[in-house]
Amino acid sequence: MGIKTIGLIYLLLVTCAYIWAFGRDPDKARDSIKAGATSLLNLLPMLFAIFALVGLFQEFLPAEMIESVMGTGNPALSLLVGGLLGAVSIGPPLASYPIAGSLLSHGAWPPAVAAFIMSWISVGVVTLPFEARIFTWRFALVRNSLTLVAALISGLFLGGLL
Repeated sequence: MGIKTIGLIYLLLVTCAYIWAFGRDPDKARDSIKAGATSLLNLLPMLFAIFALVGLFQEFLPAEMIESVMGTGNPALSLLVGGLLGAVSIGPPLASYPIAGSLLSHGAWPPAVAAFIMSWISVGVVTLPFEARIFTWRFALVRNSLTLVAALISGLFLGGLL
């Protein structure tokens, strides 16, 4: 089943949910549409930037380069590169998926891609100063280091499952 089909199924389910919601409470249904539209508008610039970045990856980064850095040739390096790329990236988890998909389609090793996604979500190198101000530097460094290691290990486990 393709992603367009899945998207259409989601759209149909959400439409049915809104028809049901309008039948129950039209005011709340309108409020939920406004909330959804606001979320979409807030997310659009990030999504546009991510898809533009994916386009740059596809046109300017040859698959051979991605495969040499994140492919199966040197699994340890690939895993580390995937984890570190995710650690320095910032944005909602949703934004990591198209980039991860592009990396995967260009020959990246699946565990490295999994480490990329997991560290994107859980490690925050860019937000480290903010986290340290709230929780202390020691806490922020230990948490981010352990989370990066967990992302790498989880990537390896995922690779064993695929």
